[in-house]
Amino acid sequence: MTTAYPLAWPEGWKRTKNPAKSQFKTTLNGAIGNVQDSIRRFSSDSGHKVENVLVSSNVTLMDAKPSDAGVAVYFTWDGISTCIAVDRYQKVEENLQAIHHVLEAERTKLRHGGLNLVRQAFRGYAALPPPGKASQRPWHDVLGVYADASLAACKAAYQAKAKELHPDRGGSEAAMAELNAAMEEAKRARG
Repeated sequence: MTTAYPLAWPEGWKRTKNPAKSQFKTTLNGAIGNVQDSIRRFSSDSGHKVENVLVSSNVTLMDAKPSDAGVAVYFTWDGISTCIAVDRYQKVEENLQAIHHVLEAERTKLRHGGLNLVRQAFRGYAALPPPGKASQRPWHDVLGVYADASLAACKAAYQAKAKELHPDRGGSEAAMAELNAAMEEAKRARG
């Protein structure tokens, strides 16, 4: 697990204005260990590797209790680049512990709802590349299809997403450009 400073909050995610006190009783090292354990168990339960784990916060060697206690955990699972970010609590260790509980909830979804339910949830958490990474999201993540989807499925997904992401319909130019690039990549991949 890699750490990154300063906090790279996911683009477009709202920040908590007034973080609350939590009921969690944990240390920073304890919360980090809990997140690591949850990631390992989630990977084992799902049968898919969790890779490129990056924990982003404002913690430094000289400041273990920064004024901005938000934490963002970026990772790739089953080819989906995702992020779980929490800033609702006043301490970094509390926000990390909350991320541990979110990951445990995903394990519960996996047990009771299956792999497809979790894939859809993780696509909803879709993340731009974590800080320091220049690569783009995989084309199939942008389109919201499986990596082995047919060209016809890619085109259908593109058309549906274009209706919501086009700037004339309330979307943004950046989102539409990303979608267009993903469709071009899908065409190259599917020949």
